[in-house]
Amino acid sequence: MPSENGKAPAVKLSLPLEYQQDLFSELRSDDELVILARGLGLLRVVTNLLHSYDVAGNNLIVVVGADERENGWIGEALAEHAAISRAPLARGLSQVNTDVMSVGTREKMYSQGGIFSITSRILVVDLLSRLLNPESITGLIVLHSERIVATSLEAFIIRIYRQLNKEGFLKAFSDNPEPFTTGFAPLATMMRNLFLRKPSLWPRFHVTVAKSLEGRKQAEVIELEVPMTESMRDIQNAILECVEVSISELKKAGTGLELDDWTLDSALHRSFDTIIRRQLDPIWHRVSYRTRQIVNDLTVLRSVLHALLTYDAVSFNKYLDTILAAHQPPPGSTRQNQSPWLFLDAANTIFETAKRRVYTGQADDAEAPGANTTLPDSLRPVLEEQPKWALLAEVLQEIERDVYFNPTIRDDSNGTILIMCSDQGTSRQIREYLQTKDVTREDTADEEIIGDDTVKLQSSATFMMRKKLRSYLGWKKDFARVSASLFHENQKALESFTDQRGVNGYRGKGPPNKRRRIRGGSAALAGAGRPISGTLQIAEEKSSQVDKLMADIQPDEADAMQREEVAVDMLEDMEDYFELHEMQDLVVVHPYDGDMDEHLLEEVRPRYVIMYEPDAAFIRRVEVYRSSHNDRGVRVYFMYYGGSVEEQRYLSAVRKEKDAFTRLIKEKGNMAVILTLEGKGPDDPQEQFLRTVNTRIAGGGRLAATAEPPRVVVDVREFRSSLPSLLHGRSMVVIPCMLTVGDYVLSPTICIERKSVRDLISSFKNGRLFNQAETMLQHYKHPMLLIEFDQNKSFTLDPFAEHTTAIATAANPSDLQSRLVLLTLAFPRLKVIWSSSPYQTAEIFEELKKNQEEPDPIKAVQIGLNAGEDPNDQSFNQTPQDMLRAVPGITAKNMNRITLEVDNILEVSNLDEGTLNDLVGKEAGRQVYRFFNKSVFDD
Repeated sequence: MPSENGKAPAVKLSLPLEYQQDLFSELRSDDELVILARGLGLLRVVTNLLHSYDVAGNNLIVVVGADERENGWIGEALAEHAAISRAPLARGLSQVNTDVMSVGTREKMYSQGGIFSITSRILVVDLLSRLLNPESITGLIVLHSERIVATSLEAFIIRIYRQLNKEGFLKAFSDNPEPFTTGFAPLATMMRNLFLRKPSLWPRFHVTVAKSLEGRKQAEVIELEVPMTESMRDIQNAILECVEVSISELKKAGTGLELDDWTLDSALHRSFDTIIRRQLDPIWHRVSYRTRQIVNDLTVLRSVLHALLTYDAVSFNKYLDTILAAHQPPPGSTRQNQSPWLFLDAANTIFETAKRRVYTGQADDAEAPGANTTLPDSLRPVLEEQPKWALLAEVLQEIERDVYFNPTIRDDSNGTILIMCSDQGTSRQIREYLQTKDVTREDTADEEIIGDDTVKLQSSATFMMRKKLRSYLGWKKDFARVSASLFHENQKALESFTDQRGVNGYRGKGPPNKRRRIRGGSAALAGAGRPISGTLQIAEEKSSQVDKLMADIQPDEADAMQREEVAVDMLEDMEDYFELHEMQDLVVVHPYDGDMDEHLLEEVRPRYVIMYEPDAAFIRRVEVYRSSHNDRGVRVYFMYYGGSVEEQRYLSAVRKEKDAFTRLIKEKGNMAVILTLEGKGPDDPQEQFLRTVNTRIAGGGRLAATAEPPRVVVDVREFRSSLPSLLHGRSMVVIPCMLTVGDYVLSPTICIERKSVRDLISSFKNGRLFNQAETMLQHYKHPMLLIEFDQNKSFTLDPFAEHTTAIATAANPSDLQSRLVLLTLAFPRLKVIWSSSPYQTAEIFEELKKNQEEPDPIKAVQIGLNAGEDPNDQSFNQTPQDMLRAVPGITAKNMNRITLEVDNILEVSNLDEGTLNDLVGKEAGRQVYRFFNKSVFDD
């Protein structure tokens, strides 16, 4: 390991706060797992740490787990630090994130040293093949350590590194404490996976953090509670009622699971539906159709709840239209499996109130009171505005007044106004509102004069909403064409399993629900008193009413004067249309973007920040930004809907993080010493002897022993799975190679093709498995097909019945079991191994390798190649090939020709019919061309 203690140039750091400096000092002296609260600047600490090693110029540091944007951040920060420190030996960050980079290039880069961010799959192959010698690595930096589990690639990388390099440093980072609190002794388990012994916890309530952020340099915060409109409150209560009923229905389903956490409060949490699905996964094939539907409905209802507070009234009503179309069968259908929540009165409240926010019937004296099945003769636009819009306009006016009365620059901040919101959609909505809020129409112009004074008309979204309503009414006419297909698409995932049971599992008997099928689909019998078109009596507007409404909202002169959005700009006459604005004239609207928001604050240097939606992490980023700069004042306007799920979700997130840190502190206090077993490598001679002794000496056999550890040749594409890591954990030497035949070679005679169940189904559909079995039989004495199940799911094929859509008969053997039987009949020598999880697979491999010779990697690579062919030329991307095989007309014979001639699927889809005919033949070319050029509206 290169020396770090030699004379090094002075290092200039950008860590102004006390807690950042303390954390940096800790990291330089100890290997530890750092868990920092969100928003406290984790990447800033990491980049400063990397820079302190970079200036020496003789270190080889590997960064694991960074995504593309974090790589960009770290690379920029290291370059900036090197320029400020004037470090001639600093090299910055090098990214190794693609298979296109050749082996020779990577080897040369590694030999020169520096800081490398390497994707996990490439790094594990390079470490195993010794392209990157673990002993030459100065240290490992692991980001997003909350994602690391025992079977992950990152845990595999750390194990290889620690077994062969005891001297190098290892530091892990996370700013997400919640995953460290689930399960039994989760922190201790994570420390074992990371081969670390010391955790370092930095919550917001840490004494040093609080002292750093709560000094005299605090940001000025103005909290603005926005009351929701009556309609919004009614819709929110109705949605929450639907969620509550859905959860209670799930509890009644008798799944046998722990249901204490399934409450309305936890339903507001971001990952609630994911947690429920994960709990139900092991018994998913036994769960009733109704239960599956409710799980799906919870996801839908949560998205509606989010849309209520973020979408405008017209977009929200449009979104509800698509949901209704997806969950209700088209007119004339006799299906009775609509979502249960649509039967509730609360559902009717949601749809009717949402429509009344957009338009309502014109009052008419002749109209009978209480008639809700038909609408009056005319419709009147209501176009309810979001309450936050008016408040946003008020805040901007207040800022404008503040700037007018205090024009002198008091500090280093720009006069920029920064508006932060949750996503790009809300960002576009705010931008459009700000652009059009002052557009006045003729019928409201006289409101500008009040008494003797002329005042500015109050900001309004009327122009924007009228434009959206025109667009919505035009969309509604075309929507009927696709609404039926929307329903069928939504039903596929839920219904196909039930249909399979009805077709395959109950042959010769009535359907399991004992409901008689009525020829002709009588409305009276099939609907049981409800309309055929669905569960909700949503009144449809007549075309004459829509036309009248459309006429009422036609663009007037003020509308016509507004510029349309520019979709494509040819950049002609740039001087006439473009100019550089002063920073104090800018209003920047930006969605929350995690750690990238720190960059935004540093670049924009805003004096005013408007948080359109609450976000705890961003509040801390503003605190860190303000405390880091003495000369930059910040005023923050913090907006939220009072009494809404938005407020509840924000408070819940803060509470969950605090509880997580409290549990971690408690576990750290009670935690025993972590024994990471770093010394136990694959080269323990005594264990090797006992493992490789052959005691089967009956019948004239000889007692044989070898000190050579067992070897397994693994295809490099298999490192996406956890099996190579588990094999390495069982003290086998894993040799990564580019194999043409098979996925794992255990001995000169045993070759194994591994398939997950989903991969098995797709391989049967495109015929690839038959070709793979044939090539294995040609070259190996004992070919085997391994069918591996997920350890968190049930060890049965029942859950995958939904992936086979046709009836299994002798004439049409598309059922999974039937195809497996056909495969074994076609290839009698092919052995099939069933494994319930990767753990069991590792045990099976260990048993199969007993008393077998070790495989030769060079021979394994050459098998299946033509004379003189390079194995690296076979490394086509598998996913596009699978997609191509599903295209009508593509066969195993013409597949290779297309793969060699065309770069990607986009190019295939754009080929003309003549070129396709030359590539794959006339008939196949016609089928491929028709497939890519078919209209999506046609059946």
